[in-house]
Amino acid sequence: METGLYVSLSAQMTREARLTTIAENIANAQTVGFKAGFVRFEEVVQEVSGEDVSFASDGVEYLDPASGGLEQTGNPLDFAVRGNAWFGIQTPAGTVVTRDGRFTMIDNGDLVTLSGYPVLDPGGAPITLDPAGGVPELGDDGFIRQNGRQVAALGLFAFEPGPDFQRFGNSGIVVGGEPEPIVDNPDVGIVQAHVELSNVDSLQEMTQLIMVQRSFEEAASLMETSEDSMKQLIRALNSG
Repeated sequence: METGLYVSLSAQMTREARLTTIAENIANAQTVGFKAGFVRFEEVVQEVSGEDVSFASDGVEYLDPASGGLEQTGNPLDFAVRGNAWFGIQTPAGTVVTRDGRFTMIDNGDLVTLSGYPVLDPGGAPITLDPAGGVPELGDDGFIRQNGRQVAALGLFAFEPGPDFQRFGNSGIVVGGEPEPIVDNPDVGIVQAHVELSNVDSLQEMTQLIMVQRSFEEAASLMETSEDSMKQLIRALNSG
């Protein structure tokens, strides 16, 4: 029975981790550029009271690599990534990659995110546009032109988030180094005047949330039953 309590506690911990991830996904179902997370568990066998008992690992969170849908905005400073690539931004946490391409130009011409972080070109340098140069136009080559004059290039970077990645804000991922710029890759590109929506499947996440909550309650009930049985056994042994 003691072993059963350990196993039930392990199961509760896995369900709590899944609930946390699902809740975060649902909360960001409308967040531009958000990538859903999911938790993967493995079996861990340990010896308890002379017996081999199977437990679940603490779990490792991964990102869902699927792209979200594109939404046209008509804003020339909104951009969406096509393919497996990321924008790069400069933050206090270092270089961060994101699929949220809602940018703006401040008074001095710097291209920044809505939170004010500089957007990077392929060389990792902040992008500066011409405040008086007219509407920016993005070419198929990734260069930004104003009044037909090339003024900057919008960077795209290759990055594969590993397990237990670190988020920055809602849609950013901390790189922990310098990401590799993507050059001359026909499988990736940028769509101007569009944004990428969250890749969260709200219906699926709500279904998973209900299932995990029910499973959590069932495991809690089993733990309570095991505890009651142990208490009855102890009382019986003491009375004997």
